Amino acid sequence: MAVAIVTGASRGLGRALAAELAARGWRVVVSGRDTAALTAPADVPGAVALAGDVRHAFHRAALVAAAQRLGGLDLLVNNAAVLGAEPLVPLAEQSPDGFRHALEVNLVAPLALVQEALPLLRASPRGAVLNLSSAAAVAPYATWGAYGATKAGLDLLSGVLAVEEPELRVWWADPGTMATRMMASAEPDADLGALPTPHEVAPLLLRLVEERPPSGRYTARDLARGAVVR
Repeated sequence: MAVAIVTGASRGLGRALAAELAARGWRVVVSGRDTAALTAPADVPGAVALAGDVRHAFHRAALVAAAQRLGGLDLLVNNAAVLGAEPLVPLAEQSPDGFRHALEVNLVAPLALVQEALPLLRASPRGAVLNLSSAAAVAPYATWGAYGATKAGLDLLSGVLAVEEPELRVWWADPGTMATRMMASAEPDADLGALPTPHEVAPLLLRLVEERPPSGRYTARDLARGAVVR
């Protein structure tokens, strides 16, 4: 049975991805900071839930150890992220501490978790890393500068990882704008009613896992149109 680690799985896209993987027969190790929301996830049957902060080395080690006890690791989903400011602010008002926090969660922690997980991923015949990106990584949106910078860095690290680990699949994927608590925190005045939900987006992103196209950057919009194989 395939095994995955999904970070940021207390709610939102991470929770939706974990639930979709579980529905497809995967064993899932889920990570998140909200202990109450994370524990005993009925929508992720059989999940191993470990509450903690991905910035902490002992938590990352615990996630990989849990996967190893399940038999190995086939997929690492780096989804955990913070905005750096809530609501978002222009760069002139962005606090260095908030930016530093976003860098630690959105960029440093994913790399450190990949490093921790690499031995298991290399041992899997279908080892893969799915890093969640953003449109803000590739376009200059007002007030999204700090967050976008962290995601642009993650995109670059993903590309380098794909070159350095050619036996793995490494995908960095933009899920698009969704109706999530994070989006509501980022832009409190935005109308989220017409946006897709994470549970609608998750199956699109998991086409990457099922069809295993080459490593690269993908968007949920392209995946919805059937554009997978490159």
